[in-house]
Amino acid sequence: MFSQLVMCDHVDTAGAELARREADLLILDLSGFEQLSQLAGVGALIRGRAGAPVLLLCAFEHTAWLPELMAYGAFDYRICPVLNDELQQAVRQALAVPADPAAAMQQALLDKEKELRDLLGVQRSLQRALSGIDSIASMSSQICLALCNFPGVRHTAVLHMKERGDLQLVAQEARNHLDLSRLLQRRDRLLQSPLRDVFPPLMAVARGEMVLLDAPEKAGDPELAMALHDRNVRMVLALPLRADPGGPEMGAICLMFDRHISFSREQFACFASLAQFVSFGLGMSELKHQNDALSGRLSQMSTVDGVTGAANRRAGEDALDNEIRRARRYGLPLALLSFDVSSFRSSNDLYGNQVGEIALRKVAETVMGRLRTSDTLARMRGEEFLIVATHTTAEDAVRLAEKLRSAIAEADLPAVDFGAAVSIALGVAQVGPEEGSGAVLDRLDTALHRAKRAGRNCIEVAA
Repeated sequence: MFSQLVMCDHVDTAGAELARREADLLILDLSGFEQLSQLAGVGALIRGRAGAPVLLLCAFEHTAWLPELMAYGAFDYRICPVLNDELQQAVRQALAVPADPAAAMQQALLDKEKELRDLLGVQRSLQRALSGIDSIASMSSQICLALCNFPGVRHTAVLHMKERGDLQLVAQEARNHLDLSRLLQRRDRLLQSPLRDVFPPLMAVARGEMVLLDAPEKAGDPELAMALHDRNVRMVLALPLRADPGGPEMGAICLMFDRHISFSREQFACFASLAQFVSFGLGMSELKHQNDALSGRLSQMSTVDGVTGAANRRAGEDALDNEIRRARRYGLPLALLSFDVSSFRSSNDLYGNQVGEIALRKVAETVMGRLRTSDTLARMRGEEFLIVATHTTAEDAVRLAEKLRSAIAEADLPAVDFGAAVSIALGVAQVGPEEGSGAVLDRLDTALHRAKRAGRNCIEVAA
C-alpha cells in the first residue's frame, strides 16, 4: 500500500525526517502521551504540514485534545483502538486525489455552509430553551429537545450535579427509545455507576473534559456496546458543564448519534459554546432557586416570631387590617381574641429562662392546632397573643375562647413559676362595621386586663 513507510518514535525525530524528505501523509499516534502539555511538538508538526494530509490517532479518553490540536492546522483523526481495516481505509481517504479538484472544493464549501447553518439552528433553539430558568427540570427538557435538532442525533441527556457529588439524570430526549436511566440502572448517584470509567457523560464529569466515543465497542464494555448498538447508537459525545472556566463540574450534556461524524474545528467550538450556554442556564436557575429560598427565609424571619412560630406583631397587625377591609367589603363578621399567658413572675422568666420559652412555644402550638387555616395567631408582646378569627361572631369567639382555655389547662406544659401551672386569660371582641384596628384593639386590651385582674382562666368580652 505504501511506496515507502518511515517510522519515528519521537516528535523531534519525525520533525527532522520531514525536513529531510517530503511525505505524502503524516500519521501521528498519541497513545504515548498522557498530558496535553506534552503535545506542543505534535502541534508544530501539524502546523508544518501547511494543509498537507495528516492523520491523527487518539485514545477516546483523550479526545479533548482534538479541538486543541486543531488550532495548529487541519487534520483527519481516528479514535483508538483502531482496527487494521479502519486504519487502512482512513489512510486511503487521506491519500485520495479527487478526479475534479474544483468540483471537490465547491462541494467542500457547500458542506461547510450546511454545517454552519445546522450549528446556527441548534444554537438558536438552545437560546430559546434557556429563556425559562424557573425549573431546572423543564429547562433541561427543552435543552434536550434543542440538541436533537443537530443532524444524526438520536438521543440527548442533561446530567446535573446536586449536593455532595450526587450526579443525577434530570432530562433526556430519545428518538431511538433509549432510556438512559435503565441503561445506567439508576437516575441519581450516577458517579457510583460501574460504567463511570467507560461511559462518556460520566467520564466527562469525572475528568472535567470532553469525551468523544466514535464506536460503542471502543469503550471496552461489551454489554454497554451491545445496548447502544441495539438502539442504533454509533457515536457518543459528552461535554462537561461548569459555571466558570476551571470551576467545579455542574454536570454534563450527552449527544448520541446514529452515524459516524468526523467533527471539524468549528463544530467542536460550537459544542463547547453550547455547553457554556447550558452551564449558564443551569447556573442562573440554581441562583434563582437559591434567591427564592433566601427570600422565603427572609420573609419568614420578617413575619414569624422566632420563639413561638406564630406571626410576629407586624404580621399580626397587617393580617388584622386586611381582614377588616375584607369583612367590610363582603359584610362578614370578624372577631378578635387576645390572651395572656400567666405564671411568668418577671421578664427573666420569659426572656432569660429557657423553660419560659418552651412554655410559650407549647402554648402557641396548642392554640394553632385548634384554629382554622384562615385564622391568624400573632405574638404581640411578651406573653400576649392576638387571634384574628375570620367569619366569626362574638358568640362564636367566646366558644372558641372556652375551647382554648380548656385545651391549655389540659395540655402538658412545663411549669415556670415555682411549679405553678401555665394558664391563659382571654379577651374577646367583635369588630364593628365601621371600626378600625386601633379602636377594636383598645377595646380588646381593656377586656383582657379585666380578665387578668379577675384571675387565671378567665374570659372577658369587650363592651
